[in-house]
Amino acid sequence: MNTLFGEKKANAGKRVFKSVEEYPEVPITLGTTLSNFTGDWRTFIPVVDESKCIKCYICWKFCPEPSIYIKEDGYVAVDYDYCKGCGICANECPTKAISMVREEK
Repeated sequence: MNTLFGEKKANAGKRVFKSVEEYPEVPITLGTTLSNFTGDWRTFIPVVDESKCIKCYICWKFCPEPSIYIKEDGYVAVDYDYCKGCGICANECPTKAISMVREEK
């Protein structure tokens, strides 16, 4: 039986919810996301040059994984446990403060 929240998929897109209370509960936990490291298959890693960083946080905004974080001093850093090495942060950085370097394992 093909189901989506207990309804057939063909009818699931047609249902209109009138209030938030009508939405089905979805089992989402932060524990599973934070314990499943996803950065172990990458080839390149982003390296931040703080002397070029202007703290615009564009890299932080565009990161598809929450692997870029802002340190107490305002500069950004990369959590390599979750970084997939996609290079979006380096591509979006206006001052080219992030460079992609081949990871040595």
